[in-house]
Amino acid sequence: MPTFREVLKINEQYAIDNLKEDSGVKILMLHFSKMNSSNLLLSMDEEIPEDVYKEFLYGVDRYVAKNIPVQHIIGYEEFYGHKFIVNGNVLIPRFETEELVANVLMYYDEVFDSKEVNVVDVGTGSGCLAVTLDIEEKNMTLTATDISNEALDVAKLNNEKLKGNVSFILGDMLEPLEGMKFDILVSNPPYIPNHEYVENLVIDNEPSVALFGGEDGLDYYKKIIKNAESILNEKYIIAFEHAFNKAKQLKKIIKKHIHNVEIIQIKDMQGKDRMTFVIKK
Repeated sequence: MPTFREVLKINEQYAIDNLKEDSGVKILMLHFSKMNSSNLLLSMDEEIPEDVYKEFLYGVDRYVAKNIPVQHIIGYEEFYGHKFIVNGNVLIPRFETEELVANVLMYYDEVFDSKEVNVVDVGTGSGCLAVTLDIEEKNMTLTATDISNEALDVAKLNNEKLKGNVSFILGDMLEPLEGMKFDILVSNPPYIPNHEYVENLVIDNEPSVALFGGEDGLDYYKKIIKNAESILNEKYIIAFEHAFNKAKQLKKIIKKHIHNVEIIQIKDMQGKDRMTFVIKK
């Protein structure tokens, strides 16, 4: 049998030649070999076991030739140190969204001084935001909404698997929250403009309802911002993730509907305008 090194080299090049990320091949190798990065590094010159080899090649074929995301093949995505189940009914959590979680936790400490708060995640998808916040901060009580029953099924699985305590509600944006009050509203709604190009790996495997946000990609932000204060307490935080080129437009929408607040816009680790916070103290 060939060595791990030889198998990785051939298949990483195969991915690159077919316009796929070679990092996906390494993720598949780690998954099927049941090793972490350190152990794989130490085993690079050892022969790969035949059963691992066969499973790995099948996984690579599905990824490269059949255009299936690595996360769907292995069944999960790592997010903020937790493994979240993902499938074709939810968006695959992105690295940038981890930064939203970190900043929500930071502003929570600043504004609420570690007091108990009610938090709502609007359009929860896999539940990565709601469940992670629930796990990471014991003084947060989480509620999460989504218009997709199938997405909520995945979110509930993640909540159970990761021992979260999130309450889930089926419904469109803020509609199912009428009569409820929260201290923090977080949302990473669909924000791709309807006619913008999306790579095949995404459009073929992730739900359109979770990707597209109208002609300018801001439809869901407008819906949330227009009615946000109806479900928020007097002191609050609103936290959005958004497209890197929509920060100025989003700020204008906020200023039109919400007054006497602090608007903070933050760049992600790649220097792109990715997060907006609305704070009322």
